[in-house]
Amino acid sequence: MEKLVQKYYQKLDRTQLGRVRSLMDEIDWSNRFIGIKGARGAGKTTLLFQYILVKQLPTSETLYVSLDDLYFTENTLYSLADEFVNEGGKHLLIDEVHRYANWSSELKNIYDDFPDVQVVFTGSSLIHIEKARGDLSRRAVVYELFGLSFREFLAFSEISQFEKVTLEDMLTHHVEMARSIVSKIKPLAYFKDYLSYGYYPYFLENKDAYQQKLMETILIAMSTDLPPTYNLSYASIEKIKQLLYILAESVPFKPNITKLSERVGVSRNSLLDFLRYLEELRIVRRLYADTKGIGLLQKPEKLYLYHPNISYSLSYQDADIGSIRESFFISQLSVHHPIEYSTVGDFRIGKQLFEIGGKSKSQKQISKEQNAYIVADSIEIGHKNKIPLWLFGFIY
Repeated sequence: MEKLVQKYYQKLDRTQLGRVRSLMDEIDWSNRFIGIKGARGAGKTTLLFQYILVKQLPTSETLYVSLDDLYFTENTLYSLADEFVNEGGKHLLIDEVHRYANWSSELKNIYDDFPDVQVVFTGSSLIHIEKARGDLSRRAVVYELFGLSFREFLAFSEISQFEKVTLEDMLTHHVEMARSIVSKIKPLAYFKDYLSYGYYPYFLENKDAYQQKLMETILIAMSTDLPPTYNLSYASIEKIKQLLYILAESVPFKPNITKLSERVGVSRNSLLDFLRYLEELRIVRRLYADTKGIGLLQKPEKLYLYHPNISYSLSYQDADIGSIRESFFISQLSVHHPIEYSTVGDFRIGKQLFEIGGKSKSQKQISKEQNAYIVADSIEIGHKNKIPLWLFGFIY
């Protein structure tokens, strides 16, 4: 255990508080059992260490461990927790839980047997977290760390700090909001950069290598997270990669499941499963006309890449700007709002209808609709029901 403590101190000493995710303030840290899920590279490990610093946890009563450490080849997580508690430990932070075979059952036992210790765990495999959530639901409160919003990207890039806004306030006061922001920065000067490489914090390491790293992260997620969870063969993983390649060149589109399954060479049900796997990995997003009562074998109305950066990483030709705009809108709004596909405009959120387009987008398609809005790219400030696309990046 001494080596684990040394590694913990070394990582803690390298942690800085200059860039802290908004989720830090949204998590109720008074809970004794907290889970944080999120795609690879979202910043979960950094969040754990910043939690120690922000809340000023006593380092002698706190321990961080990653379950991919070689220590756990000969030691159990439960035995570590037992030793930690006996030495006065109060806060056990556990990273990469999906790397440990019996993590959910051992975490339950730790929670039940050591009532004076707080457990915070993270997992890069959202699939593993979701499959275990039923077992942990009566105990753990699970949050998701999404990629950076455009607002967070501006802060992490040290351009400017802004407060979050609500969708309701934006729809009513978007002109005033945009004018206030534009008086401080030129948002369009940074918006294209965000769309290209700003979703994950590791853009700070090397912007030029970001697309390559994102591609590698996606391939690793498919190759390592899917097979043990769904008992998939190497051949199935290759089929999923083929499907992703097809989607990257085609989204957004209304899928013909029969034709798509024939092209990939799998059954209809297998194709629907593959699409679900890709969404669980936060690579593809399925959109339905009605978000109520969605079944596992229900065909999605439309398919999108999960966030704009993926389009630039996977596309072997110029990324489609219409797809980029819509992917951005969904990625920002879906964090707090259920989004439905609409046959009139592009998207529906509750009673509001949204049509996405360029700065010259007309009102024609939504002219007969109430509570309808044009979301326009390449404009700084909107007018009446026409709102700048970039402003929706301030929702979270």
